[in-house]
Amino acid sequence: MEEKSVGGEGGGVVLKVLMFCTRLRNSMMIVFFLSLVSFTYYIVVVAIYGPSLLHGRIQSISAFIVLLIFHALLVMLLWSYFSVVFTDPGRVPLNWRPKICKNIGDDDSYDDQRIRYCRKCNQFKPPRCHHCSSCGRCILKMDHHCIWVVNCVGALNYKYFLLFLFYTLLETALVTVSLFPYVKAFFSDEDVFVSLTTLAVSFIAFAFNLVFVLSILGFLIMHVSLVATNTTTTEAIKTSTTPKWHYNLGWRKNYEQIFGNDKRYWLIPAYSEEDLRQMTALHGLEYPIDPDLEALQQS
Repeated sequence: MEEKSVGGEGGGVVLKVLMFCTRLRNSMMIVFFLSLVSFTYYIVVVAIYGPSLLHGRIQSISAFIVLLIFHALLVMLLWSYFSVVFTDPGRVPLNWRPKICKNIGDDDSYDDQRIRYCRKCNQFKPPRCHHCSSCGRCILKMDHHCIWVVNCVGALNYKYFLLFLFYTLLETALVTVSLFPYVKAFFSDEDVFVSLTTLAVSFIAFAFNLVFVLSILGFLIMHVSLVATNTTTTEAIKTSTTPKWHYNLGWRKNYEQIFGNDKRYWLIPAYSEEDLRQMTALHGLEYPIDPDLEALQQS
């Protein structure tokens, strides 16, 4: 009995240590991301374009425009980012069962291919639901687990993730373009109103923002193509040989299934109450199927 007690206590300590390490790692990723944002903010706003507001008329106007767009995009970027971080991607409701087997007793066998069951979570899996090893549970319409947002990207926060990519792309592109004249001056004899140290640091900011632009552009193009066919990253890997994806309803309906029907909310990380009330797909448990393919399956 004593050995079991000690073993149990030891196991509890190990579990607590692992949980602490996971939380620490997650916190470090958020801090690292905010550090990159803060570094860029210091270079663009504090070191270069803020002081430029006090210089010549044309330079002041251009600096004001850059700062205005920069701050607008930054607000949307951070709003989208923290929406992804703090929104649960989608949890399977307790005791959820698919409609097809609600009338089946517990002692009956489930041999229908349409019924999916997770042996790790010991629960039924809704359509398009997958188990995430990082989160340790099933995620509704799981796309992937993202280390940058220390969260899974799923049914309830996929829109926010796409907007995060979109605004990050615009922000980093703006920073790259706005810092280019100063990078050019760093390698030439052009006169600018900043110190040599600021020019050197602005070159570093320009370089990593350019890398982000190129990498995020490719990642965003990939996700746009997935949205157009109503496919997640996980599904694209597992169903790459499927000739016709039965959840593909056409690019417009596919887009609305993620961003909602209300156009006023398309570019912000939120949904209208009407969309949340009427669109079952936004809750991650039920998804409409291409009627033509559904008719073929039933025939």
